[in-house]
Amino acid sequence: MNRLRGSSREPKTLRAAINDLRITISKEVKNIAKRINVNQRIRAREVRLIDPDGKQVGVVPLAQALETAKSHELDLVEVAPNVSPPVCRIMDYGRYKYQQNKKLQEAKKRQSTFQVKEIKMRPQTGEHDLQVKLRHIKRFLHNRDKVKVTIMFRGRELAYTDLGGALLQRVIEETSEFAVVEQEARREGRVMVMVLAPK
Repeated sequence: MNRLRGSSREPKTLRAAINDLRITISKEVKNIAKRINVNQRIRAREVRLIDPDGKQVGVVPLAQALETAKSHELDLVEVAPNVSPPVCRIMDYGRYKYQQNKKLQEAKKRQSTFQVKEIKMRPQTGEHDLQVKLRHIKRFLHNRDKVKVTIMFRGRELAYTDLGGALLQRVIEETSEFAVVEQEARREGRVMVMVLAPK
């Protein structure tokens, strides 16, 4: 009995180890893809050189390009490694990396992230409960999240779907000043669904 228990644990730890290895390998692949060849890391014999002012110098041997970069007290950076010969530019690599990181951070800031929050109600929802749900909806919309309002019907309530429609219409009226209807109310089986988005 103990052997069976022990053997059932081993595959789990083996699976976990394999999973960790996969994650590590995928991170390494991403790091290699992000790596930019600079100065001595460039492997090509000849490169198409661009000087610090952005003017094309032409195709020159790697040693000459490195000397030119050294005379300007800057780095030789491979900006287009997949062409033949690769394109290299003379620039301050540290400053270049800093600017790239800044651009990434700005792009992340500009990205709009939102969640879809769901509020569930019944056609017979009381006035006080409705006010609480409306407060939640207003808070979600204030936080720039979308809200999915769901009316659930049970049993004989399916015969009175117009009550659910009236409830959704009231939600629209209460939230009209700071929300727009992104998806009109529609019935899906035993539920009626509507999506609100912030203005």
